[in-house]
Amino acid sequence: MLKVIPATERDVPLVFSFIRKLAEYERLLDQVVATEELLREGLFGAHPAAEVVLAYLHDQPVGFALYFHTFSTFVGRSGIYLEDLFVEPTHRGLGVGKALLAYVAKLAVERGCGRFEWSVLDWNTPSIDFYKGLGAVPLDDWTRYRLTGDALHRVAALA
Repeated sequence: MLKVIPATERDVPLVFSFIRKLAEYERLLDQVVATEELLREGLFGAHPAAEVVLAYLHDQPVGFALYFHTFSTFVGRSGIYLEDLFVEPTHRGLGVGKALLAYVAKLAVERGCGRFEWSVLDWNTPSIDFYKGLGAVPLDDWTRYRLTGDALHRVAALA
């Protein structure tokens, strides 16, 4: 009995716990500066920046996916970017990850999106194999860049 449903504001503590578990798995827990309050505002405030769905197996929460809309100038349509997907280790291999991805993919199709994209750490071969098995294609010819902290403020000061 597997179901995927949209998260509500009362689910913020659960979502935050999944984010911390994902960060621990990805060896990035030291980079989590989010708080439940920041998530509440970002997900359910006046201008939500992202959406979340939760996976339940036998009414037990076992995973989540957090995503937001993007826009492709080349395609001329919006897309969905999957920021996070996490399934409890004890529930992997049971179709939970596939159900979460399928749910978001269906939303992308229903919303007329031209793309559904995400990133994966290079060392995370179980996830890479899983995504490739679904037909996802790696974009090896693109490199992501990021500005944060002082660098972000220095560039912003140029305006």
